[in-house]
Order: sequence, then C-alpha cells, then structure tokens
Amino acid sequence: MNVQRYRWASSLTVDNVMSVAIQPFTLPTSDPGVNIVGRLRGTGPPLLLLHGNPLTQMSWDRIAPRLAEHFTVVTTDLRGYGDSSKPEGLPDHSNYSFRRMAQDQVDVMQQLGFPRFAVAGHDRGARTAFRMAMDHPALVTRVAFLDILPTHCVFQDIQAQMAMDLYHWWFMAQPKGFPETLLRGNEAYYIRNKLMKQGPGKGGFSEEEILEYIRVCTPANIHGVCEDYRAAFTIDLPMDTADFEAGRQVQPPALVLWGAKSHTAHHHDPRLEWPKYCANIVRMAELPCGHYPTEQAPDETFLELQAFFSA
Repeated sequence: MNVQRYRWASSLTVDNVMSVAIQPFTLPTSDPGVNIVGRLRGTGPPLLLLHGNPLTQMSWDRIAPRLAEHFTVVTTDLRGYGDSSKPEGLPDHSNYSFRRMAQDQVDVMQQLGFPRFAVAGHDRGARTAFRMAMDHPALVTRVAFLDILPTHCVFQDIQAQMAMDLYHWWFMAQPKGFPETLLRGNEAYYIRNKLMKQGPGKGGFSEEEILEYIRVCTPANIHGVCEDYRAAFTIDLPMDTADFEAGRQVQPPALVLWGAKSHTAHHHDPRLEWPKYCANIVRMAELPCGHYPTEQAPDETFLELQAFFSA
C-alpha cells in the first residue's frame, strides 16, 4: 500500500449517531488527473457504498454509522459527482462509462489496502457496481443493488409512462451543451423538484441535505451527470447487450432491493428480470419506500445490508 499517494484530511470527524471516527481522503485514479473523494470508518471486512444521481456519499449517512459497527465502510463520490473530479467528457463519452467509474472505485479500494471487498450501490452507483462485478468478479466478494433494473433491461420495451418516469435518461443524454445550458442557473429549482416531487417515489430529504445537494450541483457536476447518461446509451448499453446475448452474468453473490413505491417496480417485476443478469442471487426483497431507500427506509435498508454482507 503506497501511503505516499494518499491525501488525508488533517483531522478526524465523528459520526453523530455512533462514536465512529471518520477519516476523509482524496485518492488518485488510474485516469490521470481524476481524483476520488471519500470517507473511511469502522472496522471489519471492507464494504464500499456507492451513491446515485444527483446524490453524493452523504446519501449513506443514515445507515453508514451502523454498518461501521460491523464493517470497514468506505463511501465515495463518483467521478462527476459531489467533490470528486469532474473531467470534461471525451467525444465518445467513455470516461464516464460505468466501466471507467467502476475502475475508479477499484483503484481507490486497492490503495486503501483492500484487494477484495463487498460493494453496495444505489441508482447510478448500483450500475457502477454491476459493471464492477462483471469486470472484476475475483475482487468483489458480494454485491447489493438498490432500486435499479439492469441498464440493458431498462432500454428494452419502453412504454409511455416509463418514458415519463425516466424523462431524465433521455434529456440528459442529449448532445453536449443542450441539457447543460437549460439547467444552468436553475440548479436549486432542479434539485428541489428532482429529489422531492418529480416522478414517483420521491421525497424524504431534510432541508440540510437539499442545501448540500444544491451546493454540489455546479455546471461541472451537471456536465458530468449528462456525460454519465450519454455514456449509458452509447457505451454501457452496447456493452451490456453483448454480455447479455453471450450469456455472461454477474457471478458474485447478489442482493437485490427495490422500493415498493419506486418507478423500478412499476414497469417490470424485479423478481423476473434480475435472474436474467445474475447467476447467484441470494435474496430479493421489496422495501417500504420509494426510490431513495437509505433516506426513506433506513432501518429496513440497514438490516438487509447488514444481514447479507455478514453471511
């Protein structure tokens, strides 16, 4: 482990819920100039937690302290999000593909001294975890997917209401400059509406959390998010389609969770779809929430994750 490559914060902080010390860090990736910001806490087997859009690692704060009683918990901001680097998208969008985003996280975990680890992801973080488990099955001990269907599944048989619920997939994937320009100057309105009422299964955020997500919703962040969605269509979908058609599946033991009030279960049955993509599903369960399980059902989410990753 090359400690010289670390840039640690000057002091520890402590979780409010549990007396667990938090060690912030900033670590480089194998993509020159791209750094990932994160936090390390707890003791035990390593567990990486990945957030969704338009969130940050803060989205795990309601359950991370409890998980840190059992695991060494690592939370990060994905590239393009939060306080991590937000590189300009390449012409082919490949530097925002889930393969590239997964490699960032593998780089981080390797530098932290965790050659093998478990991972849980929500939303875009779950898609990153999916590609990580596909590309690095020997490194991922267990994987949990929170409130998504596989990317390949989402793009199949899109119905009218589904298109409305997932409007941002098509809007943010439009050519560079178009969605960025329309959102510029409207960041606070966008965040408040997206998180609290735009579409099914929203809400559950405190005003403090909303203000933090507004803080990190910068032009560079919006560009990064748009590149993420452009890459999903141009890079990730062809990649996932090739895997699906070749019969390649996620091999590590998997947990699949979704919200009863989320769009995820409104248009497909996760119990029918996920076995097409995972070879070893240990458990599938519906949570009493919408799209944001850690905010809307933190106790149930914690119990599911704790039990699965402790097995």
